Amino acid sequence: MNGFRRGVLVGTAVVSLTLTMAACGKAGHKSSDDSASASSGSSSGGKTIGLLLPDTVTARYERFDRPLIEAKVKELCPDCTVQYDNAAGDPSKQAQQVNTMITKGVKVLILDAQDSVGIKSSVQAAVAKGIKVVAYDRLAQGPVSAYVSYDNEKVGELQGQALLDAMGSKATPKSKIVMIDGDPADPNAAEFKAGAHKILDGKVDIAYEQTGLWKDTVANQKMTAALTQLGRNNITGVYSANDTMAGGIATALKGAGVSVPLTGQDADLAALQRILVGAQTSTIYKAYKPEADATAEIAVGLLQGKDVTSVTSTTLTSGSGDKVPSKLLTPASVTKANIKDTVLKDGLYTTAQLCAAEFAQPCKAAGIQ
Repeated sequence: MNGFRRGVLVGTAVVSLTLTMAACGKAGHKSSDDSASASSGSSSGGKTIGLLLPDTVTARYERFDRPLIEAKVKELCPDCTVQYDNAAGDPSKQAQQVNTMITKGVKVLILDAQDSVGIKSSVQAAVAKGIKVVAYDRLAQGPVSAYVSYDNEKVGELQGQALLDAMGSKATPKSKIVMIDGDPADPNAAEFKAGAHKILDGKVDIAYEQTGLWKDTVANQKMTAALTQLGRNNITGVYSANDTMAGGIATALKGAGVSVPLTGQDADLAALQRILVGAQTSTIYKAYKPEADATAEIAVGLLQGKDVTSVTSTTLTSGSGDKVPSKLLTPASVTKANIKDTVLKDGLYTTAQLCAAEFAQPCKAAGIQ
């Protein structure tokens, strides 16, 4: 929908240089070009790759993941086409989309599962038809051929440490914090949570913990409930598993007149701007291009019958017990102090985008302009 402490830029830069550059296309809904691609895909020797993303609420998928994957596939295989669809947060819709991809005759399916457990039977059905399935960003259950993501437990560790760092001397075993976790249907959410608990347990009092389902509205409701239950003056920090939820949490905190450290993940533009004005203290940057490039390289390799173990560097066991060749990238933690040296340096956003309108002065104060 993919949040960096150690040598963050070195890791990101190395991966980015290792994988060839791909132009970022325009995100959005299906166009006439998509229809043309579908037609040519069915008549070009079956060189068709399916791409299914989980939702449109998380900004990254349409803005970055889709266009980057499509561009890299086109670079590696000019006569390949990509059939795209988005589940819009509906697991049953995504299951139907897998069936549609099977009917269309795709040879490889890149799948970012909305429900990693529920999608298992769909993955099995695709594989039974000879389709290679590449799990993207979330490890779907079933016989997938490869998986590309970030070290998700490390993401949680970085989030937890960023929260403690921002709390400073207020980070004590008696300090009450709120945790708003991701959607339990997403296996990454459990890993983020585990990593965060590894850092936070015993250091602070996790007085309220609920799932925000990756939705800003749900996170806002849960934060409002926490403020009522714990008391606005008794909360010293908030862990949010991603930036979308952090937006809803920040609104609830502002409404209650509370200013405390708040984490996030995905380096959304709105989150970076909240960091500039102090409404959020950190986010996790998972460079989209290395992840998209590696996934496209694996997908094209599988389409062409190649061995892709040169791209995957480890093996993970999914929830269904399947051993999956995997590539895990290293995330980076972003605060006001290193926005310039992370997301701006990598070109995720331009300075003009980040520092537009009311954010111009905060950018200057942060040494960005």
